[in-house]
Amino acid sequence: MLLEWAGQGEDVSGDLAKALDALEAEVEAAEIKKMLGGEHDRTNAIVTVHPGAGGTESQDWAEMLLKMYLKWAERRGFKREVLDYQPAEEAGIKSATITLTGDYAFGLMAAEAGVHRLVRISPFDQAARRHTSFASVYVWPDIEEEIDIEIPEKDLRIDTYRSSGAGGQHVNVTDSAVRLTHIPTGIVVSCQNERSQHKNRDVAMKVLKARLFDMKEKEQQAKLEQIGGAKKDIAFGSQIRSYVLQPYQMIKDHRTKFQVGDVQRVLDGDIDAFIKTYLMQKASGTLGTALDTEDD
Repeated sequence: MLLEWAGQGEDVSGDLAKALDALEAEVEAAEIKKMLGGEHDRTNAIVTVHPGAGGTESQDWAEMLLKMYLKWAERRGFKREVLDYQPAEEAGIKSATITLTGDYAFGLMAAEAGVHRLVRISPFDQAARRHTSFASVYVWPDIEEEIDIEIPEKDLRIDTYRSSGAGGQHVNVTDSAVRLTHIPTGIVVSCQNERSQHKNRDVAMKVLKARLFDMKEKEQQAKLEQIGGAKKDIAFGSQIRSYVLQPYQMIKDHRTKFQVGDVQRVLDGDIDAFIKTYLMQKASGTLGTALDTEDD
């Protein structure tokens, strides 16, 4: 009888722990949603990852970042779709664009926009030297239905080519992939995920409109800041985070000063602490106005 009671006690404790964990998760989710009050924060996200200068090193780092975000999105239950994947010759990627579908995908993912730095012993260097690599993350809201942008045909150059991504069954031998170049701005958008050229063009056009809309909003914001003399937020292309694998293990966000030592856990998609810290400081007005870019 005592053993039976003890067993029931363990069951109750286990259920209570699960209930507390669930409650904590709900409270945290509510806190984050309260901080995400921007006009487009609740929308889906369009994310592009580009390697910086540095050849194979940066291309490999860009792919590591892409995998990190795909794993993070899976953890949060977001639908993930790779629109464009351009593999590099030796390793990594030249560019990749994905969409993340789910509540507050853009509001959360926007915290990751900027330049990410990696410091490690290069797996591509026979002398095993320490290398620093950079990759840029761009994030736009997927708000096609709200965008009223007309793009004249004369402003577009349309190229078709064969899909070359890591898509397995989706990659085919026809020229179904589409690349759109917006001539006035120089913006280039590619899509090769769909089987038909027509569908790829539609998706590429949606991404192009989102980027043009974002550019227009940023130009308007810059004019307001210039007129009002307001301090600028952290620049979109600024280095925001360093991932140091050698000579020690540390990931540090230069905007919030938040840092962790478990590098692999973060690269496996556990980035919520970085996002939450950024959103909390931004909402409270305590986010640093100057980046801490000193060498780690």
